[in-house]
Amino acid sequence: MPQYTQSSPAQFAELFRNISIDNQLALLWYLYIKMGGSARPENPEGTAPDTSEGLFNKVKEKSHEEQLQIMRDLLKPSSTDIRREYDSLSNNTKLAFWYRLAQGMENTTIVPVPSDYQLSAQAKELLSMLESIDFELQYTFLRDALLAGY
Repeated sequence: MPQYTQSSPAQFAELFRNISIDNQLALLWYLYIKMGGSARPENPEGTAPDTSEGLFNKVKEKSHEEQLQIMRDLLKPSSTDIRREYDSLSNNTKLAFWYRLAQGMENTTIVPVPSDYQLSAQAKELLSMLESIDFELQYTFLRDALLAGY
């Protein structure tokens, strides 16, 4: 994997999209933990309020196996009812929804990453690069990875 400069979250997002879906989910989780759970998107003035709670509650009501499939479906092109509802959300609300999922994974209301899960070598390298950039660039990576191309 080529080395990138600190100012390339879009390039990191491209690398992210080239790892397996399960590695993407695990990497998002590990990055959330590394960011100290502070990856909560802001609601700047003039933007729509966070309306992700309803969709989150729909996911929370599912079994852990169904939750995992939903998250996988959100990271790839898919056509499900939840995906269509997710697609109708604003970008800030989508980021808020992923933040809620990460919180749910932390308290196990959403399927957590298995304790013995091992990231691929490519995902580990990407996580290491992401850990070395500042919070603002990590947040930009999250935005680029979760909103671009899906």
